[in-house]
Amino acid sequence: MPSLRPAMTNNRLLAALPDKDRGRILGQCDQVELEAGDVLHEAGAPQRHVYFPTGGFVSLVTPLRSKGGLEVALVGNEGMVGISAVLGVSISPLRHLVHGAGGALRIPVAPFRSALELSPVLRQRLNLYVYVKIHQMAQTAACTRFHLVEARLARLLLMAQDRSPSDAFHATHEFLAYTLGVRRAGVTNAATSLQQLGFIRYSRGKITILNRRGLLASSCGCYLAAKKLYESVLS
Repeated sequence: MPSLRPAMTNNRLLAALPDKDRGRILGQCDQVELEAGDVLHEAGAPQRHVYFPTGGFVSLVTPLRSKGGLEVALVGNEGMVGISAVLGVSISPLRHLVHGAGGALRIPVAPFRSALELSPVLRQRLNLYVYVKIHQMAQTAACTRFHLVEARLARLLLMAQDRSPSDAFHATHEFLAYTLGVRRAGVTNAATSLQQLGFIRYSRGKITILNRRGLLASSCGCYLAAKKLYESVLS
């Protein structure tokens, strides 16, 4: 695998590390391009790699036999994909599905664990990230149970925009219904409402954010709560 210079990362978790610690793990990484729809890991299967996105974003989906699955987290360049490896567990209960195309740094699990042993700073930072992710997943569970589809869709679009290099990205009705855990008709109604308000433009699977402030007002409080938690713990 090609060695990467310490400065060569747009991933916030790695960028915050001291040069020595960042250089150690980057030396074991290779750069890959993630395509929308790629499955990085199937739930219940042995995990082979850990990913640090530098662009695009990945959905963490919990499988449900009768419904297909439900998105419980979204990971972009603020985080990592494969937190089970931080805990020393080789199998993840979650499906890792690329939602938005973009770059990532990929490292096999074995050298990743070695880097954790050699770098207390890296381990401490990733332990904090695991804490944040567990908190956010719990919040997502409550959001799914109690908040309206329109507010949840607005929250999802804001999260996607935060992790996307532009204000436009691809997301079909089927995919949004899958990630939100609702029927396609529910997504259609919510997206139509947000479009009529002038907050988004949605055509042929392409969503463009037109009014972020309006979208923020339409979302539930879970969006800002999750963002504030990340900043307070990991800034």
